[in-house]
Amino acid sequence: MPKVTLTNLRKSYGRNEVVHGVSLTIEHGEFIVLLGPSGCGKSTLLRMVAGLEGITAGEIAIGPTVVNKLEPRERGCAMVFQNYALYPHMTVRQNIGYSLKVAGMSRAERTVKVEEVAGTLGLSDFLDRKPSQLSGGQRQRVAMGRAMIREPKIFLYDEPLSNLDAQLRVAMRVEIRKLHQRLGTTTLFVTHDQVEAMTLADRIVIMNKGNIEQVGKPAEVYHRPATTYVARFIGNPGMNLLPAVADPGTGIVRLADGQVLAYDKSRWRDIAPGEITVGFRAEVARLAPGGFSARYDFAEELGSAQLLHGTVAGKSVTVQSVGNTGLRPGDPLPFAIAPHELHLFAASGQRFAEQGRVETPARSFTPAPAPTYLPVA
Repeated sequence: MPKVTLTNLRKSYGRNEVVHGVSLTIEHGEFIVLLGPSGCGKSTLLRMVAGLEGITAGEIAIGPTVVNKLEPRERGCAMVFQNYALYPHMTVRQNIGYSLKVAGMSRAERTVKVEEVAGTLGLSDFLDRKPSQLSGGQRQRVAMGRAMIREPKIFLYDEPLSNLDAQLRVAMRVEIRKLHQRLGTTTLFVTHDQVEAMTLADRIVIMNKGNIEQVGKPAEVYHRPATTYVARFIGNPGMNLLPAVADPGTGIVRLADGQVLAYDKSRWRDIAPGEITVGFRAEVARLAPGGFSARYDFAEELGSAQLLHGTVAGKSVTVQSVGNTGLRPGDPLPFAIAPHELHLFAASGQRFAEQGRVETPARSFTPAPAPTYLPVA
């Protein structure tokens, strides 16, 4: 499978530039997810790779070939759209095999290839049905089959799961990941759903207003976000971020209400005195009396755990807990955070440099809560 190289890629509509000099290399057989909110430029970037959008400046190379001036059909890409884009008057068999028919392949050869692809996607029993007779998940698999049958160099997915309900999205994520493992095709996948990104990607490209904020493996962007934007965007809930003043001499940060948190001085050696942002994940805060304290507001019940929402120095924070705490709105919400669990960001939003090798914690995307907590006073 070919490598895809984007070099200083820019896109403007008149005077409005929406993609600002993006450079990215997608390795052979890699599954890359472009993640970001609506309007960040991720779909525009995907469409430029496909050839559906012209580029204003920069270069797109697929393998050794620069494809800037090639037509979409000449680039070896297959695209799966959000709205399926199936022919409603054709059967599943006809939809999947249409591109082969246009290419002049014989009916017998088409039949073999269509049945092979249909078997891979679990569509063998639906080949004579029309799209209106299929579920949303089945339609999406037909769209994937139509892309697969061309044996493309690159798969491009433009938010393909957005129209599915929650249960189908989970099922289709599994299908897409299994498909990638079987085929090993270089894949570029666009989504605004961080769960899709975390569960599917080899690497995630997090975009913000036409720029790349961070590129990294799912665990890396979760545990070591490069900016406050990434810290807030990745995770459910996002990272707690609080303005503070650093005192490197004592290794503490002081919040606006006077409360202090200790950080690991051996890890964060280049912190200068002054204003910073301190962050921590909800699951690392352990309920403990007599420690750092917030004002309790309300709880979200997740079944296996609760998310306790509170306020510290006028800012919202979230703490993960198990069991019913019995807290009422306005009660103190005391918790403790180990120094090595804090993340420190400069006033610009950039993560401070860390000293030595910092291991990414061996956790899943949604870490299990600690098995026991001290009772709340």
